[in-house]
Amino acid sequence: MSLGGRAARRQRLAAQGTEQIGPYTLLRLARGGLDPGVPGQFFMLEAPGRILPRPMSLCQAPPGELAFLVDPVGPGTRALCALQPGAEIHVLGPLGNGFDLDVARPLVVAGGIGIAPMPYLVESLPSARVLLGFRSDRHAEAARLLPGASVVVEPRLVTDLVPEDPGNVLACGPEPMLEALRELVPGVQLAWEAPMACGYGACFGCVVERSGRYVRLCVDGPVLVDAA
Repeated sequence: MSLGGRAARRQRLAAQGTEQIGPYTLLRLARGGLDPGVPGQFFMLEAPGRILPRPMSLCQAPPGELAFLVDPVGPGTRALCALQPGAEIHVLGPLGNGFDLDVARPLVVAGGIGIAPMPYLVESLPSARVLLGFRSDRHAEAARLLPGASVVVEPRLVTDLVPEDPGNVLACGPEPMLEALRELVPGVQLAWEAPMACGYGACFGCVVERSGRYVRLCVDGPVLVDAA
């Protein structure tokens, strides 16, 4: 089927392993026949023991694998982090709209688990400057996924690092950070988050108001260009 302009498929993939990175877990799955898609797109991962899958941005796409950075905040994400090598789960994707990579002066900005899609994005934009913000030093361990990034930890905010002439900003992170970037940078590309049940627009569970209109983040986003 075609979703988000690319060929999305549902397939059972085997876990290759996990790696602890601060409070997060990098889950590596065999790629199978799935296309990694465009940076910023996402996949719906079956959560063992739970009814609904979980939406996850692709973090890395090494040969033969798809890797997802998971924050174990609930039973579904904890089940994903506990997958043992060889265990299989259903994965659907790639879904949604990713970042526009046709930018002249990319500046990547991420906060917290918003770092998840950025390693894959920076592979496509190797000249990008990268700014990262975290709530603690332990969370900031994830910065090793993006060597050379400028990193701040609360109480300092990552938006404090954004220069007056930032160029083309591509961002993902908590909503207050994204809202601040909307005010600072017209035309910024923002990857928003919302609960999702299906991932392809059928359930209307991820409808949010953005710029005075209602959008389904799974099909209209998750990356939206916002002129504030």
